[in-house]
Amino acid sequence: MDIVVLIKQVPDTATRIQDRVRDGHIDLDGVTWVTNPYDEYAVEEALQIKEKLGGTVTLVTMGPERAASALKDMLALGADEAVHLMDPAFEDLGPRGTAQVLAAAVRKLPHQMVWTGWKAVDGDQGLVPIYLAHELGYPHLSFVSDFELDGDRATAKREVEGGKEVLEVTLPAVFSAQKGLNEVRYASLKGIMAVKRKQIPVWDAAELGIDPATISTPAVETVGLERPPERAAGRIIEGSPDEAASELVRLLHEEAKVL
Repeated sequence: MDIVVLIKQVPDTATRIQDRVRDGHIDLDGVTWVTNPYDEYAVEEALQIKEKLGGTVTLVTMGPERAASALKDMLALGADEAVHLMDPAFEDLGPRGTAQVLAAAVRKLPHQMVWTGWKAVDGDQGLVPIYLAHELGYPHLSFVSDFELDGDRATAKREVEGGKEVLEVTLPAVFSAQKGLNEVRYASLKGIMAVKRKQIPVWDAAELGIDPATISTPAVETVGLERPPERAAGRIIEGSPDEAASELVRLLHEEAKVL
């Protein structure tokens, strides 16, 4: 079973983004970058399938040079190969443009299924897997929290309000992983050492056969970001319960003007 897993490098979830809003944008200088947590579940699921059925796990990421470290981290877990998509034409793409580039890479790789996290924790949209499935012409199963495979038929479960939804699909298909699907393993010393010798190919638009002019431009433009205004400090009302209640009513009526 040959599997392609799409991963993204994102700011560490411990980063206080609200403290980095400056002049209408987020300053990410000096941020620690990690593999998107939901993508880690996708990698782990692919590795478990490979261990049961054989085959290969190939990682794909799109991003600047630093994104190669995310590929190396996941290769150390046991993935076989990795491809880094990097080109000035791939910068600042929206979800649809990103999916177009990723789909071009997937078509060049052997696969019966494609896995990714259901969303990236930076953009927090969850749109790329949907657009990707559309570009490939594959069915898409999202929020997968349980997965079984029987030949070319896959059964996936996902949490819904009050229960679980069970879905079946014929491969090839795109699956997006949700938290709880599995428990991500730690890299072994052997895996870490092997990665040091691994050469990761870099594919640009020419390698993918993409005309940059045909890549979709973002449909939504972020015109600015700002922190919410600081909240006023709370006020403690002194006095007996009756006095405090009377003063509270007066404040709500005269100052807050909600009564």
